[in-house]
Amino acid sequence: MLVKWEKQGANIVPRAANQTALDTMLSTALPAVQERFATLITEQAAAEHDARAEALLRREPHYAKSPIDGKLMVSVDAGIFRAGRGNRPTWLEAFSIDVYPTTNADYARFVRATGHRAPQHWPGGKCPDSIFDHPVVWVTWHDADAYAEWAGKALPTSEQWEKAARGTKGRAYPWGDAPTAAKCNVLDSEIGRTTPVSRYQSGVSPYGVFDMCGNTWEWCASESEPGRHELKGSAFTSPFIHATPSLFNAANATMQDNDTGFRCVSLSPE
Repeated sequence: MLVKWEKQGANIVPRAANQTALDTMLSTALPAVQERFATLITEQAAAEHDARAEALLRREPHYAKSPIDGKLMVSVDAGIFRAGRGNRPTWLEAFSIDVYPTTNADYARFVRATGHRAPQHWPGGKCPDSIFDHPVVWVTWHDADAYAEWAGKALPTSEQWEKAARGTKGRAYPWGDAPTAAKCNVLDSEIGRTTPVSRYQSGVSPYGVFDMCGNTWEWCASESEPGRHELKGSAFTSPFIHATPSLFNAANATMQDNDTGFRCVSLSPE
């Protein structure tokens, strides 16, 4: 069936019994076969806007709360997405990702529970009420990794982060292809500081994930070279031209700044 689909694609309309058999075979097939089929479906939906392929790819968001830090997470299905500036087809296993970046309030719970050092912008080591729902900043990669370990999660790879931001079809931005700076907190917005993580509701990704453009750069697990880790998302200090989720950026793991934070993933769907 897979070989026939590769030869004929959209010309195939399986009978009900054949469709059931195909679904069963795909669910038990090896990952290489699943990846081949997912590539076909994803490319067909992206190139032709085929209604049948869109229906196969469409999923209702599945939200759950992480048991330790209590953060809302959303599931990202296994499958192909278009990655990087070249939109290369890339396979990822299923995972869940925090809907919002780690906030100062989230990080305060971690500090209280573990005795980890507080960020330098908290007066007297206490989180100010005025920024409790803003993303935590002044954290190194090691700080972010320690939080993730405490929460029973992990920092996202750059590819996990990018798929959660762009969806499967290679959107230029989380909301689509239109370069709309008003949908995120970047330098062009002239705010000059972090904003609450739930502010930009018109800028959410196809999975319903917030702040994947602007507000703060976010640490990723992926190393660009020993001791340096990738950063994604841009920040309130960055011009909008740097806000595309496919952009490459990296920094030393000991770097900390007023525009750098993080979010976490769970390696199995919540």
